[in-house]
Amino acid sequence: MYQDEVHGNLFQQADKTLDLLLTKYMRANISYEGITRVEKYPFPKNALREALLNAIVHKDYSSGVPIQISVYEDKIIFWNDGHLPENWTVKQLLEKHPSKPYNPLIANVFFRTGLIESWGRGIEKINIECKLAGVPAPRINYDFAGLMITFKARGKSKMPAETREKTREKILKLILEDSSVSTEEMSKRIGITKKGIEWQIMRLKKDGILQRIGPAKGGYWEIIGKKS
Repeated sequence: MYQDEVHGNLFQQADKTLDLLLTKYMRANISYEGITRVEKYPFPKNALREALLNAIVHKDYSSGVPIQISVYEDKIIFWNDGHLPENWTVKQLLEKHPSKPYNPLIANVFFRTGLIESWGRGIEKINIECKLAGVPAPRINYDFAGLMITFKARGKSKMPAETREKTREKILKLILEDSSVSTEEMSKRIGITKKGIEWQIMRLKKDGILQRIGPAKGGYWEIIGKKS
């Protein structure tokens, strides 16, 4: 549904990419502990962060090929045009091993700024985070002229059709009550993220049911009618 390219220095790329993954490409399951709202993503956030930093540190920048991240309903794949140390195998990578970053200067800078806590423990930390989150450890292979890490989701990230329809109905009901209602207010009253509300509104617009009149501030919603 989406495609983004992230540019900037390596620190900016790391921050922007993780933010995009969590706010645009995934839906969190929302629950409550007392009055505290808890958002649980289909993949453990800290494991994704570690995989992203690992890709940045070990990427072969001479190739000009970008790190590629593919998000599906039930999995997310990180592909990096990097190289294992000479004579290393994936099996050795999964076991305790010495640190041999492909780009030691980048690794050192990331270490000194606190983005990575130690060298040589990236895969171990990813596996620990997955175990704590109750999801399988990612599958790692080196069969595509680069390193690929595949995470399986803790559950289906796509809303069931019935849930989607109920959410759409709730959005339209709120608009009937108040045509100037904001997406933030919809999010609070319906109980899903703002990004989830925006996605539903995008579908309602595409189906010819809803349109926005005027700017984000000061405008209002208009229900057109259902698509035949």
